[in-house]
Amino acid sequence: MAQITTDIPARLDRLPWARWHWLVLAGLGTVWVLDGLEVTIVGVIGPRITQAASGLGLTDSQVGLAAGVYVAGACLGALIFGHLTDRFGRKKLFLVTLAVYLVATVATAFSTEAWYFFLCRFFTGAGIGGEYAAINSAIDELIPARVRGTVDLVVNGSFWLGTTVGAAIAIPLLNPGVLPIDVGWRVLFGLGAVLGIGILLIRRMVPESPRWLVIHGREREAEDIVGDIERQVREESGGELEPPAGEIRITQRTHTPLTEVAATLLRRYPKRTVVGLALFVGQAFLYNAVFFTYALVLATFFKVPDGSTPWYLIPVAVGNFLGPVLLGRFFDSVGRRALISGSYIVSGLLLLGTAALFHSGVLSAGTLTACWLVVFFFASAGASSAYLTVSEIFPMETRALAIALFYAVGTGLGGIIGPVLFGRLVESGSVGNVALGYVVGAVLMMGAGAVEWFMGVEAARRSLEDIAQPLSVQEERVAG
Repeated sequence: MAQITTDIPARLDRLPWARWHWLVLAGLGTVWVLDGLEVTIVGVIGPRITQAASGLGLTDSQVGLAAGVYVAGACLGALIFGHLTDRFGRKKLFLVTLAVYLVATVATAFSTEAWYFFLCRFFTGAGIGGEYAAINSAIDELIPARVRGTVDLVVNGSFWLGTTVGAAIAIPLLNPGVLPIDVGWRVLFGLGAVLGIGILLIRRMVPESPRWLVIHGREREAEDIVGDIERQVREESGGELEPPAGEIRITQRTHTPLTEVAATLLRRYPKRTVVGLALFVGQAFLYNAVFFTYALVLATFFKVPDGSTPWYLIPVAVGNFLGPVLLGRFFDSVGRRALISGSYIVSGLLLLGTAALFHSGVLSAGTLTACWLVVFFFASAGASSAYLTVSEIFPMETRALAIALFYAVGTGLGGIIGPVLFGRLVESGSVGNVALGYVVGAVLMMGAGAVEWFMGVEAARRSLEDIAQPLSVQEERVAG
């Protein structure tokens, strides 16, 4: 392939915020609303689908297993679609992965047997897992460097908007006076598909990543896209744009071999690989363990009726969303290492306190919810920053697959073990057992925070190409 010199990364990074960036967020960032909706639906319908009259009749352990199957699908989907995203482009894959999600979530609504429910949850997870790789890489490559942290945290935090919506619509739909017991939970899955179709229509207007196009020999197409973006921004601002800060020289390539990806993670950036794994394992265990079994904890230990559990989930979801929104700008202004490590360690300490209060028996359903709200205000900012971290600290050619690998390994270790383990702990009916599970989650979060503090990369307000040079770069960045 040809060697070329390009200033496209610098041109994208120096753009002022404009309506075009809002289009990117609407088309790509809103997908986490779907993930939040999916996780919440399974969480709040847990007690309902264990009833024989629901038409499914799962056990508590099977509810936890279904959560694990969903996460397993997400892990495999992330790996497969992540590799395809780096090879065939961001746009093709973020359309395909959303289509997979839509078909699978509609199919879930027709479940009558446990095996079929598990199968549908697996493919729903596969679509969502693929989204994590395709979307995070595309957003980071399109958003200016100076606000990348803020935007990434808000985007990943929007998961909790889906949680709030899911909990709110579950309240009437799970009410037997509104819909029959065997119908309400099915309608919830159908509503996720309706939202997904709306996102798909907007997403078609989002272009391919110009950074990806340049490296893969399609620089003319990249120039056209960036030129059109610049034209829109100039028309909106009414002024001229600042000159780009520099250029890079690259050797274009058709694809990046998996052996080169492995060498990049294990030989070139081993410390960064450890950081990524620590952040993902910690947050995945905590979130998947707690939220896939949240309704079961309320029903088992506080006798909260299954139709009322969404009321307890809404304030926790709001706290989870506010954490990234209110703290996000500090990840750009103060810096990554201080905020990432701080959010992980503080949430871990608060979780230890919650476990102690839960074990002592002094909490009610309401006060436990208040504790979760505070814990996850900080934990949510940390979890969102995990995706930001692995998206920006590895080279362009490996970005999507790197996100997929860390998501799959971290979530596989924490996200599959967590729900299955907590399902067993809740089923045991022992307060002490569940509290011990919370302690494990707290230790993992604090350990991840310590790893970030000592080994993390300070990436705030830096170009992606400065943080990790593309593998195809032939010369150092030429000053502009």
